[in-house]
Amino acid sequence: MKYPIGIQSFAQIREDGYVYVDKTALIYNLVTTGKIYFLSRPRRFGKSLLVSTLKNYFLGKKELFKGLAIEELETAWSEYPVFHIDFNGSNFTVPGTLERKLDGYIATWEEQYGKSTYLTDMGDRFAYVLKQAHEQSGKRCVVLIDEYDKPILDVLDTGIKDERQEQLLEDRNREVLKGFYSVFKAADDDLQFVLLTGVTKFSQVSVFSGFNQPADISMDSRYEALCGVTQAELEHYFSESIQEMAEKEGITTDEMTIRLKRQYDGYHFGEKMTDVYNPFSLLNAFASQSIRDYWFRSGTPSYLIRLLAHTDENLDELTGKYYDPQEFVDYKASVEKPLPMIYQSGYLTIKGYKPRRGTFLLDFPNNEVKKGFVSLVASDYLKPQRESVNSWIQDVIDALEDGETEKLRKLFTSFLADIPYTMRRKEDERERERYFHYTFYLIFRLVSVYTVYTEKEQSEGRVDCIVETPDYIYIFEFKLDGTADEALRQIEEKGYARPYESDERPIYKIGVSFSSQTGTIDGWKIQS
Repeated sequence: MKYPIGIQSFAQIREDGYVYVDKTALIYNLVTTGKIYFLSRPRRFGKSLLVSTLKNYFLGKKELFKGLAIEELETAWSEYPVFHIDFNGSNFTVPGTLERKLDGYIATWEEQYGKSTYLTDMGDRFAYVLKQAHEQSGKRCVVLIDEYDKPILDVLDTGIKDERQEQLLEDRNREVLKGFYSVFKAADDDLQFVLLTGVTKFSQVSVFSGFNQPADISMDSRYEALCGVTQAELEHYFSESIQEMAEKEGITTDEMTIRLKRQYDGYHFGEKMTDVYNPFSLLNAFASQSIRDYWFRSGTPSYLIRLLAHTDENLDELTGKYYDPQEFVDYKASVEKPLPMIYQSGYLTIKGYKPRRGTFLLDFPNNEVKKGFVSLVASDYLKPQRESVNSWIQDVIDALEDGETEKLRKLFTSFLADIPYTMRRKEDERERERYFHYTFYLIFRLVSVYTVYTEKEQSEGRVDCIVETPDYIYIFEFKLDGTADEALRQIEEKGYARPYESDERPIYKIGVSFSSQTGTIDGWKIQS
């Protein structure tokens, strides 16, 4: 089986015999029931392939769709003038790049359809081209814009200035896009279909004002599976691939399916809660016959780290909570409110829905994303001086697996000692307490390849942390500027180990004291 890794051309996939997950029934419904759409999905989730598929459909290339669902649905196969704008591949941190990119597209179309002798504004020139194309072909125009928000994301919160305009490049690019997109209102009579795709949904006031508002299908239950791979599609198209991976690992196909699900599934884009796999990671796993962290390693979300640096909200305060959709979909993504961008970028996803309240539970989609994003956030927040956080994580996991509590103590102590003093200095008791709790939250999220509970509520109190491995159970209680004896006594008095009395695994009760002065562990006591 040929896997189209990195191939975003629908024509190449079909002509060269790559596997194609048939989305054309959804596409047919999309193009026949509406006109102007906006779709937000995480990066490398198939947006560019969707745009390419639509482009070939509107160009009337019926031969490419042979054997697909749309072959039976479409009867006309008309050819329309298609205007495709792709912002991938350009570096918009350089002033003037956006203007040059748009001008290049428009100049090419002017050569084909004619150029106005008096219009100079890019939006006006584009509107003129659309009208000319409509008149010359007798068909309304199709406009497809891929990664519409990249010119803003590239410069978001960077402070880069456009000296020519004497303003931030972020503001300049937003103004240029707003002016360009306003053409859709003036050219409404000349448009058959418009789709804008992107990672984030910026405030409609700042970008989308000035033209007819697009129908936002990002959380439309009809189009949850428009990008990505569903469970049914996985089992239909990739059963052979799953079997090959299972045979290589010496496990059953059911066990391999469970592993793939834990690592790459878990995305939900609407209240129907349709399971959607990350296609990029899935295809890479099948091609290499190995389960690894492909999606996260394919790009660093630097704009998210910049945003998180501004907010007072920690990761533990954002995850595992129910939100009104306005808080993470419709609300303006900004440095003050990073949640919409974290969600829309794919680092959090919907994990539950309460119909009565209309609220959604947000958390990490799968192990790949949780491991990668927490590691990134921890490295940025704690800034340990060690070169590799990942190697430290593996050492901790090995110690937990083997029940080596003394090795565990040394690993925790050395990691905390590596954190620069400037990172852990807090002005008041509340901030010291907050830093202390968040530090240990991040540490245990990093090693949560096993079952890890933080701040777990029990009948007599709340346990700081419980780690369950196949062979051991660890119950941790931490004290800030207290003693390890106090921490251990609390485990006993509150009966934190009681739920595990019938469990055959050895239980380690570990009391830990943390010093706000030294920034590391100054007491560690174990009872087994």
